[in-house]
Amino acid sequence: MKMRKRLRRESTICSCKSPRLENQNSRCSIKGYEVDLWTEVAKFLDGKSLVKLATTCRWFHSVIMHDSVWKFACLRDLQVPAPCHVAFKWIKLYGSLADGSHSYKFRDNEKHIDWMRIGAFFFDSQVALLSETLSLPLKIINKDNVEKALESSGACVLSNIKKGIWIADLQLVRCPVCELDTCEGTMQTLEVRNMDLFLCDGYQNASWDYELIGSYKINKSVDAASGGIFDLKHIKDRAMAGVFNLKSWAGKPSDMQPKAMITFHSVAIRTNLQENQGLLTKYYTMRAGPEGEVVSIRISQQLA
Repeated sequence: MKMRKRLRRESTICSCKSPRLENQNSRCSIKGYEVDLWTEVAKFLDGKSLVKLATTCRWFHSVIMHDSVWKFACLRDLQVPAPCHVAFKWIKLYGSLADGSHSYKFRDNEKHIDWMRIGAFFFDSQVALLSETLSLPLKIINKDNVEKALESSGACVLSNIKKGIWIADLQLVRCPVCELDTCEGTMQTLEVRNMDLFLCDGYQNASWDYELIGSYKINKSVDAASGGIFDLKHIKDRAMAGVFNLKSWAGKPSDMQPKAMITFHSVAIRTNLQENQGLLTKYYTMRAGPEGEVVSIRISQQLA
């Protein structure tokens, strides 16, 4: 009897009142909150994960494919400050950086052996210092004659550099002197490029190409092949001193593996060498048109 009374006092069974059913005209009752939430989640995802999340539904696609998400991902992964302006959408820039592309995939692929992504740095000014010797220059080299400066000292000042984020790679290619398949000669190249380069029409249609601007030859045995590219505006920065402190990153003389050092405004490489007869260093630039800004630089080195 008591059980019956208790049951009679209970409310009858009813259907669940879901917020979605109550407001069918709204796609999501907490939509504004979720945008903020998932934008924050996106900060912890890599590019592949972002793309996968964007393909799950239209709503996620609209949130994840917003250019601000990809801008954050780019700057986070590259660890550089944001530029004032970029010529392409950030998702395209991210794709060109993360797809494993390098310059020898587009040209001279038959000569390519291997490569290593060093990282990214930032040109805050339009003037660069190129140097074969990784020592702090006692004076700024005369920038009026680049070829003579390179020939005499292995260093020069280069102007009209495109500002912004630059990508640095270390390339290893076969000997450029001969065409013999049996030749085991190799050449290392420090290659830097403006982040936009691979997306530019001038690069894709091959109307922009590398031009030799000078060379430097050492006719005696050298301990290492090295090269550096520096934003001249920041040459006296504290972080730059770490590049010139070779003991902190260049490895022991017996270590023949290439080493690299990168800061916010510079990049350098160094490879220890066995006994040799000298070293030939060549310097190349690529411009955005005949009188355009410098958009890529190469420092290539081979045993003489």
